[in-house]
Amino acid sequence: MPRKLAEAVFPEEKSLRRSRKVAISACLLGEHCRYDGATKEDNAVIEMFKGDEIIPFCPEAPVLGTPRERISVIFKNKQYTLIGDESGNNYTQAIEEQVDLLMQKHPDLDLIVLKSKSPSCGLGTTPILNEKRDILVFDDGIAVQRLKEKYPNIRIIDESNIKETIC
Repeated sequence: MPRKLAEAVFPEEKSLRRSRKVAISACLLGEHCRYDGATKEDNAVIEMFKGDEIIPFCPEAPVLGTPRERISVIFKNKQYTLIGDESGNNYTQAIEEQVDLLMQKHPDLDLIVLKSKSPSCGLGTTPILNEKRDILVFDDGIAVQRLKEKYPNIRIIDESNIKETIC
């Protein structure tokens, strides 16, 4: 004889939506990894992705430490380079290597959320300077360029347009 609905045994309810794997600029998550040792914690970002697997990402901190000198994207010899504002050191390759490490560890990312205006992570918002330090244009940071090459089918956004993004 069939059981009554109240007596029925149901399997444990599980969400049909799998957790996404989302790389997020670590400063947006509250980590003190910016050049000045500060954070740019963004509660809207944290709240929006609280149910997802979060991969904190900062390509600058492992290379330069925190706090550190500021770096800028300089257009030189027909290419973008990351140059230390005080030292004049070229950090382009080291930052690109940090991006490569992220990609090696996490080839299966679903989404990438980056910090606007960053020399590494700015998405169309990074000031690109000439050698005299005049702004030529606003474009992608060095890390974004590398991420777009590796993840051409993955959505890459920044915190400034997160509310407009349907996730």
